[in-house]
Amino acid sequence: MAKVIHADNRIVKVVTDNGVWGWALFAAYIGAVAYFYQLDPNIWGFIIALLKAAFWPAFVVFEVLGALGVS
Repeated sequence: MAKVIHADNRIVKVVTDNGVWGWALFAAYIGAVAYFYQLDPNIWGFIIALLKAAFWPAFVVFEVLGALGVS
């Protein structure tokens, strides 16, 4: 994504590139949705799967830090 900023009659072009991380995280999210949806295959199960897929990484980090004894 590129932004063009005009400041003091100068043009500054800011380019940001997230590389493959955006695609990798999206693929992980879709995989998590598919996993959680297969546990309860109905419309409410799909909605809950969307929510679980968004928040499961936080629970994984919490459990790993707890297992390591970090408080």
